[in-house]
Amino acid sequence: MNTHAHHKPTAKEASAFEHGVLGELPATAICGNDITSSCLYVSSLSILAAGQWAPVSLLIVAAVLFLFRKIYAEVVGALPLNGGAYNALLNTTSKFRASVAACLTILSYMATAVISANEAIHYAHNLWHGIPIIPVTIGLLALFMILSILGITESAVVAVGIFIVHIVTLTTLLCVGGFYVLQHGTDQLKDNFQQPLRSHMRVADSEIPREYQKHLLDPELDVPEKGAEEAPLELNTFSQIRDYLDQGGKLELLEGIDQEGAERIEAVVRSDSNTLLVVLFLGFCAAMLGISGFESSSNFVEEQKEGVFPKTLRNMWFAVSFFNPMMALLALSLVPISAVQTNKEALLSHMGEIAGGNWLAWMISIDAILVLSGAVLTSYVGVNGLVRRMTLDRCLPQFLLKTNRRGTTHRIIIAFFALAVSVLLITDGVIEALAGVYILSFLSVMSLFALGNMLLKVARGRLPRPVKASWVAVIIAMTAVLGGLLGNAFNNPEYFFVFLNYFIPAMAIIMIMLGRITILKALLFIVRTISTSVSRFSNKLSDSIRDKIEEINSQQMVFFTRGDNIANLNNAMLYVNRNEQTNRIKFVTVAENPDDVPAKLAQDIEFLDKAYPEIDIEFVLIEGTFGPEMIHNLSEEWDIPTNLMFIGSHGGRFQYDQAKLGGVRLIV
Repeated sequence: MNTHAHHKPTAKEASAFEHGVLGELPATAICGNDITSSCLYVSSLSILAAGQWAPVSLLIVAAVLFLFRKIYAEVVGALPLNGGAYNALLNTTSKFRASVAACLTILSYMATAVISANEAIHYAHNLWHGIPIIPVTIGLLALFMILSILGITESAVVAVGIFIVHIVTLTTLLCVGGFYVLQHGTDQLKDNFQQPLRSHMRVADSEIPREYQKHLLDPELDVPEKGAEEAPLELNTFSQIRDYLDQGGKLELLEGIDQEGAERIEAVVRSDSNTLLVVLFLGFCAAMLGISGFESSSNFVEEQKEGVFPKTLRNMWFAVSFFNPMMALLALSLVPISAVQTNKEALLSHMGEIAGGNWLAWMISIDAILVLSGAVLTSYVGVNGLVRRMTLDRCLPQFLLKTNRRGTTHRIIIAFFALAVSVLLITDGVIEALAGVYILSFLSVMSLFALGNMLLKVARGRLPRPVKASWVAVIIAMTAVLGGLLGNAFNNPEYFFVFLNYFIPAMAIIMIMLGRITILKALLFIVRTISTSVSRFSNKLSDSIRDKIEEINSQQMVFFTRGDNIANLNNAMLYVNRNEQTNRIKFVTVAENPDDVPAKLAQDIEFLDKAYPEIDIEFVLIEGTFGPEMIHNLSEEWDIPTNLMFIGSHGGRFQYDQAKLGGVRLIV
């Protein structure tokens, strides 16, 4: 018997994390590695979107995150259970709506794990060429799977070490970079701020019609105009298009762009009026990726000591509010905006090389490997707490609750590893599609958490909580996050469809689990309907076969006897029983004088009738002369072919041969 088919959580499993073990530093480190690793990429993303105003966009994001501190603190303070947005909606609305939030959170963790591991190995590849990206990425995912299985305490020790190294590295970069700016002046910063407002903007993120974008972004762009030798071959940004036009280039001469299109493109790239809000909004949308990981702490709150959770929110907010804008400001002080596109994958490493040389670039690269690996650990810890909570709520199969000797739910961790590896192999390490899943799922989770806070205020107003967020703060925060979500979806519509490719199957699994009783009832109805139909068909078929058997067996046989002894009569019965398909036989005696028939014959035939109950034996006495004419008449009268009439062997004085008798068989 399968012992896991109807597994119910034991008391040990249900309260495995009843008493938290994590203090402020390890809890902050686990979620902080995820959110502070955003410095490695959010600076370049925000500068590419908002240019010199990127620090302002990042500060706006920090302000929104400040509002979310109280939103999260109120919900988790009132409902101090693992699950984040799932837990908030589960206790204020239906399980289905809560499962939507959980599904989005799992997708966010999945994308975080794969992207972070893959990017960490790419940084390692820059330092040590020849590293196979995909196999080593799988190895890194496996390493943190093992650490997670060993237990939360052991994982936290690793997370703390990574977190301290990362903070020290970022601080070192700011100090060295600041000293460099003091030595060399702020000319680069001034130059960047003197650039036209939208010179940094990418064609792909602008309002240039998409039918023209694909031709401008063609890497094999053939420029047929004078001055082309100085013009860039890739017109990816407004500044590159302006340079091309200033050198005498003609957009209408490019393949795929007509005169009207050229005029529209030029009008867009040369217009700087009334665009500050647009630029700040685009920068805000890009910078929202920099706070991914803020929701992680709420997914393992049960593992934290009492009072630690609000401190993790405070610490994460401070780190993001300080490091992200400062890194963007330092980048503008060291690197021309036009060079950010070229170095976007490793902008901080490039900044370190400018400010401090190779040693600082190496230090930042190694730190990137470590902290991105820490973000992988955060994914494991967060998804383990969330999935465990969903399983306890019977949203997922109960066998996931099985714990090992160390008290960890290893099946959840192994399943998440398998999912992450499958996604990595399916995408072949291409992270653009996963990045779309990441930002859309993360911002959706943030907005659902704000919704959960609203529902908590309305539906559970009397529930005690240590902190309360005002309605105004919740509405502003939710509006800001929804704006970032819509902005990212609008700027990258292809990401939305990739997101659906992951979201729909994941939700299908959840819906099957939630509706499994209805589904099983439907299956039972179908099985019963099919069974009834099959039973009817089977009965009809059985009846038909039975009728056919009866039809075959109903064919009567005839044995002509002159008064044979019981032995000969029995031999006749044995022959018929072995060779013929019938259950009816006539023993016929033909005599001119009935008195000449032995009296014992009827008794012997009656005895055979009892000895062979499965065969209906009939005795018939006929007055007359046995011969061909009589056989023919009886065959016609009884509808029995002559070849189914039998006689015993006759002597040489018998006046008829077999041919004259019409084919009657000799059987005795």
